[in-house]
Amino acid sequence: MTEAAAGEWHGWRAATEAALYGPEGFYRRPEGPAGHFRTSVHASPLFAEAVARLLCRVDESLARPARLDFVDMAAGRGELAAGVLTALPADVAARTRVCAVDITGRPGGLDDRVQWLSEPPHGVTGLLFANEWLDNVPLDIAQVDSEGVPRRVLVRRDGTERLGAPVDGAEAEWLARWWPLGGAGGVSEDGEEGLRAEIGLPRDEAWAGAVAAVDRGLAVAVDYAHTVAARPLFGTLTGFRAGRETAPVPDGSCDITAHVALDACAARGEATVGARTAREEEEGGARTSPSAAHSVPRARLLRQRDALRALGITGARPPLTLASTQPAAYVRALASAGEAAELTAPGGLGDFGWLLQPVGIPAAPID
Repeated sequence: MTEAAAGEWHGWRAATEAALYGPEGFYRRPEGPAGHFRTSVHASPLFAEAVARLLCRVDESLARPARLDFVDMAAGRGELAAGVLTALPADVAARTRVCAVDITGRPGGLDDRVQWLSEPPHGVTGLLFANEWLDNVPLDIAQVDSEGVPRRVLVRRDGTERLGAPVDGAEAEWLARWWPLGGAGGVSEDGEEGLRAEIGLPRDEAWAGAVAAVDRGLAVAVDYAHTVAARPLFGTLTGFRAGRETAPVPDGSCDITAHVALDACAARGEATVGARTAREEEEGGARTSPSAAHSVPRARLLRQRDALRALGITGARPPLTLASTQPAAYVRALASAGEAAELTAPGGLGDFGWLLQPVGIPAAPID
């Protein structure tokens, strides 16, 4: 990027897009995400085992189709895709098409059975799983000015900010519904100057596209999240570099992330499934029975600790009697319990949100 370009002002969405996914962007780096931050996938193989268990439950809900799909969105270096494939029972693995989706090239050493794609395949029958994907979908930032008007925040490559034009159109409508900063017409009677919001419309659209790729099965998003009743007053935009939180500077040197309004994504996912159902019913029910066409399965929001416990990850310590009878097994079980505790810990990974959107099945098979 030239010095002139470095001094230009852009909305955070455009600046983040270039900083993360441009030719010299953060996610083009050879070390991959694991070189900078620790996700549930990197914390323990138990996470992949839990996802494999969920895939098996989806398989049962689908009456064991001849081809079962597992799609890993924002796959990084394919760790989750490979881990799920390893954890599946042999008979299920034999029917499973595993697809890893990422903008980077295929990493060396990845299991040959894993297909590497730049976008999700269409006609998925099975489980589409997006772990920490939506938080890296770029979005714009709004901030309330001295007159109570939400304005778009502009940023330069060095992270310097200033306020731009008032937020309007679809983005203003999104804010009014999902992250209200003021009263009608964009002018706030009680909104304080400096309040910020992340305009999550691009995340809703990205999630709708992922859900649309699923013909039958389950779409799951796992991420840092919040809901409309408890939006953070000043937003959550931040950066990560080499395992440390840092200022979000859109120069390609760090990850840029913001928590996800998962309730807004859930509503958009339900609308996507509902629109498809209505369309198929209008076309004569070529792919959906008339009785099913009238019912759109609801999305569910869970904390990660609750989702993983429902999938058999408890973090319970092994009995002390095992230490005297089978000491090696006790040490292994103790290590596994520690990993499970990290995945489910309050204040940490356990607080992540899980969004589960069934498509063509009655409900998410997670209870």
